[in-house]
Amino acid sequence: MLKVTPLLEKHRELGAHLTAFGGWEMPLRYKSELAEHHAVRQQAGLFDLSHMGEFLVRGPKAAEFLQSVLTNDLAKLTPGRAQYTFLLNPQGGIIDDLILYQLESELFLLVVNAANTTRDREWLRENLPPTGVSLQDISEETVLIALSGPASTDLLGMHTDRTAIEAMPYYSCQKLSVAGMEVLVATTGYTGEWTYELFVRKEYGPQLWAILQAERGSLKASPAGLAARNTLRLEMGYLLCGTDIDESTTPLEAGAGWAVKLEKGDFIGRSALQAQKQEGLRRKLVGLLSESARVLPRNAMPLLNEKGEEIGRITSGSLGPTLQRGIALGYLPPTYQLGDTVYISIRGQLTPLRITRPPFVSETSLTQRLKARL
Repeated sequence: MLKVTPLLEKHRELGAHLTAFGGWEMPLRYKSELAEHHAVRQQAGLFDLSHMGEFLVRGPKAAEFLQSVLTNDLAKLTPGRAQYTFLLNPQGGIIDDLILYQLESELFLLVVNAANTTRDREWLRENLPPTGVSLQDISEETVLIALSGPASTDLLGMHTDRTAIEAMPYYSCQKLSVAGMEVLVATTGYTGEWTYELFVRKEYGPQLWAILQAERGSLKASPAGLAARNTLRLEMGYLLCGTDIDESTTPLEAGAGWAVKLEKGDFIGRSALQAQKQEGLRRKLVGLLSESARVLPRNAMPLLNEKGEEIGRITSGSLGPTLQRGIALGYLPPTYQLGDTVYISIRGQLTPLRITRPPFVSETSLTQRLKARL
């Protein structure tokens, strides 16, 4: 039986087309996934992310424990900051990609992918030390709403301390009163636009959604589903766990070595990554761009050389609505370089794709905000 979020009735009222995703019944789209995609890029979109898993890790040994199971370096964190990181198996394969928030000196929040919540929880518990740290799964008690887009600060600022949210740096978090509700506000997100992710107790979730979804003059946060979230993240080259990465894939192969700090000390999977780095990669994830909107690479399509021989495979492929061109991520041997051409077969014809470096869309409210703070 599929799980449902506390916002399900809100989605039904809005006419959402619901689908199964990660064991949950979630909105795939409301009316038009293209319209929802463009709304996020041009003004703002509202996403229900309550299917994601949330764990609290606390105690005097919490940081030491997390250093031993995650790839990024917690020493770079301070209370109120966050980082992207990986949970690996001993072979260096990716169990999950997740975001770690440091709430207090001995209190951390882990946000994990919906389909991996049970696996992650059990893996972490198996590796917990006997004393000094505890793990609490608060997934069922938490609603997570993302407000994403150029107008997100204007919209959220109507209901909270605007000065406080304007001052928040990228990948930070703080507790604020939003429309009279206590909310953990985080400047993380997966669309490439400036985003506020709002964590609130489940009983306040429907009220918070309704307040944010209400039109305010010319400003509007358009409800957006999983389909738009997928094309938005693909335009940025962001990884989708279970599609672009899994336990047979390492962060080095996925081009995410920046979230792996081998020099920080031992962690699960470190030895395997060190060996892979020394031996060299046998494959790497690349971005692929078609010449037009008529050429649409799709998930699992074989990648071919000029002779029609299979050399790799697409993991994520779609129309890039902002570019109006086909875009994809896929794995190829490391001998293939930026600018090279590979092919997919469409109706028996070899159709070219050019290897490029994501993001496919470079000018967004996120990049503008980051440039302004340099």
